[in-house]
Amino acid sequence: MERKIDLSEEPILIDPYFHFLQDPKAGGICLFIGTIRNKNLGKAVQKLSMEAYPPMALKQIERLTDMAAEKWPIEKIALVHRTGPLEIGDIAVLIGVTSVHRPEAFAACQWLIDTLKQEVPIWKNEFYEDGSSWLVPHP
Repeated sequence: MERKIDLSEEPILIDPYFHFLQDPKAGGICLFIGTIRNKNLGKAVQKLSMEAYPPMALKQIERLTDMAAEKWPIEKIALVHRTGPLEIGDIAVLIGVTSVHRPEAFAACQWLIDTLKQEVPIWKNEFYEDGSSWLVPHP
């Protein structure tokens, strides 16, 4: 299994990851793109900031991609998460999975985003009109 993982303070561009995920033996590429929405917890979100401890977060992401490859027949995985300041509409996370068949690509992609949110130490500080709130990675 090939993988491309990263934490980035720069905007996430979809095309480089999609090109990485392409494979002539693959019949399915599943992409999940998580964006910053303008409301959370019933409050209007103005902007937010993501923070991580890169050595620990990248190690956890690598572990999750290994686990996904053990569960499903995956050819490639791309996973990149933003850090730093983000605005409404920005891409916060991109997860892509390439597999010979689409069901495995969908299942692995969903498992990766759900598990990433529960286990990877990336912290979100949302800024509302009435102040800010740190949200822990465990929903």
